[in-house]
Amino acid sequence: MKKGGLASLGEIMQLAFVPDDFDAAVRHWTQTMGVGPFFLLEGIHLDGMKYKGEPTDAVFDLALAYWGELQIELIRPRDNHPSIYTGEYADLGGGPMGNLHHVCILVDDIADAYAACEQHGAEIVIEGNFGNSKVIYADPGAGPGSLIEVLQQDPDGPDLFGMIKAAGEGWDGSEPLRSLG
Repeated sequence: MKKGGLASLGEIMQLAFVPDDFDAAVRHWTQTMGVGPFFLLEGIHLDGMKYKGEPTDAVFDLALAYWGELQIELIRPRDNHPSIYTGEYADLGGGPMGNLHHVCILVDDIADAYAACEQHGAEIVIEGNFGNSKVIYADPGAGPGSLIEVLQQDPDGPDLFGMIKAAGEGWDGSEPLRSLG
């Protein structure tokens, strides 16, 4: 049976959280859950970043790790510029460990995601580029944890996700948070 709606874009590959206490969340995921190591990217600003169609200078950090096939992302906003990590969307990720803020789907062509969002009434709340990767975040209007990140990775870029996933295989608990920058 073929999936309809936004699920037709692909399978969820990531669960993302915006915890109130980033360091405590890293400890929880690595020590309690046994997920890691997390790889930290600091000072991210998407090229051409727009929030609800308007340019924004929002900057954030993120840490990525894998729990089997599922990527876990922890996000730390660095400022109060308009974004999905501040204002009306900030409460989606609240709590010390964070509630589910958004899920991520990988696509081959971001144009398909724009078309699906328009067809199904999902508002594009963030869009921009990270190097040659393109990303949008859509709000289908269903409440906390329902934001959907859609990422078209740079096909010629390094396999960052593969490297992070490989680091978690057989991880011994050392260096739970590692810098990528």
